[in-house]
This record gives sequence, C-alpha cells and structure tokens, in this order.
Amino acid sequence: MALTWSRTIDWDSDNWRDVAACRDTDPDLFFPVGTTGPALEQIAAAQAVCRQCPALEPCLEFALATNQESGVWGATSEEERRKLRKSWLARQRRAS
Repeated sequence: MALTWSRTIDWDSDNWRDVAACRDTDPDLFFPVGTTGPALEQIAAAQAVCRQCPALEPCLEFALATNQESGVWGATSEEERRKLRKSWLARQRRAS
C-alpha cells in the first residue's frame, strides 16, 4: 500500500469520522492487547476493515498528526505508525 499525505485533507473535521467503516465495528477490534499471537490476527482483521474504508487517508493523517500511539488507525499498526511518523513530520515541515 502506498501512503501519501496531503495538507488538503481536513483531518481535524468530524466529516471523515461520519463515513468511517469502524463506526459499525466493535471498537475493541482496533485496540488489540499485545503484538504477537492472537493480537496479530486481530491487527490484520482491523486493517482489513480500514482498507475498505473511505476515510482511510484522513484517519491515518489524524493519527500521525495527533500522535496516536495505541491501536490500528488508517490501516496501520502502532509499530507501522512509529516508522511513518518521522517521514510524515519531515513532509509537514517542508510543506510549511
């Protein structure tokens, strides 16, 4: 999955939350306990919901901008967002 960020996404707007696929999904799915064993299956299931979501990009943008450290956001795990955050911050600085 190629991830791109755009400052034109209004991640601070509640509009993206209104169409998010996770609205109709048990929120516990997106907050697995741990990163091994059954938690890996739970992360994969949450990411599958995210990949079908029309709000994937603003959700990820929100998670990066607000430093969401827990759970699955925008089809990324906690570890994936930690890796993405550095490059995301650099892009935000260049765009300013």
